[in-house]
Amino acid sequence: MPSAGLLALLDDIASLLDDVATMTKVASKKTAAVIGDDLALNANQLTGTSAARELPVVAAVAKGSLINKLILIPSALLITAILPFLLKPLLMIGGAFLCYEGTEKLLHKFLPTSEIRHENRLPAHDDPSQLERARIKSAVLTDFILSAEILVIALGAAAGTSLPVQALTLSVIGLGMTILVYGSVALIVKADDLGLFLQNIQGETAVIRLLRAVGRGIIVAAPKLMKLLSFLGTTAMFLVGGEIIAHGIPPVEHAISKTSDLLSSTAPFGTKIVADALTMMAIVALGICVGLVIIALLAAAKKLRATLPHAN
Repeated sequence: MPSAGLLALLDDIASLLDDVATMTKVASKKTAAVIGDDLALNANQLTGTSAARELPVVAAVAKGSLINKLILIPSALLITAILPFLLKPLLMIGGAFLCYEGTEKLLHKFLPTSEIRHENRLPAHDDPSQLERARIKSAVLTDFILSAEILVIALGAAAGTSLPVQALTLSVIGLGMTILVYGSVALIVKADDLGLFLQNIQGETAVIRLLRAVGRGIIVAAPKLMKLLSFLGTTAMFLVGGEIIAHGIPPVEHAISKTSDLLSSTAPFGTKIVADALTMMAIVALGICVGLVIIALLAAAKKLRATLPHAN
């Protein structure tokens, strides 16, 4: 009977959606830390834009992020199905790039006279439109790498389920993280405008005075928040990149874990907290070392290229 077929179809759809909801919940827990890093990193990269262009820049990067998901989701499913051994080296290349980019930031901050610059992403001249395009391009590229890791983690959480469940789970995670991250970034970069608006509210009621006080607090806190995000964003590059590298080289990952456990075993309290802190410090140190090695190799290659005779 047609009605029986329809009921069976609806039951299959309900079962599929239930599986997707379960897998999405599991994947969200596993990817929460990386999504937090993604938020800090993107907020850091998008600060410094002129006030009038902040929201258009965030919208442009969010659009690029959605395009990234459209590329990454089918690619991840295809690679997992056909060439699963490629996932780890591809992720490690992305992790190495994050380490390189983070090390560039550190060198540029502490060695401003160094030849190491973000010239490939942030042009040296003062053309605002080109600077903006470079900022967007850099943020979208970083989003691509972080999104790849998040989606691979989500795919691992959904392993063993059917292809439709995996595809829908990745789609929900991808769309959800884009809305969450760039919605939050938009609120962060416009925090000072919100504070100014609240501070200028007219009136003398208790509620309005409270709103003005909140506005003043936001204005005072906004620059400190941006500095904090700058630190967290750079640290996130090393944490995410270093963790990808360590996970891709099991002996390194095992050595970091073993050393952290050994050093924390003598802690008088909070042994796990100490072990986790030592692990994070080791991963950041690994990320910095990887970035320095890449920069040294690129500098050596540049010098070698300069010594070669130019082709006529």
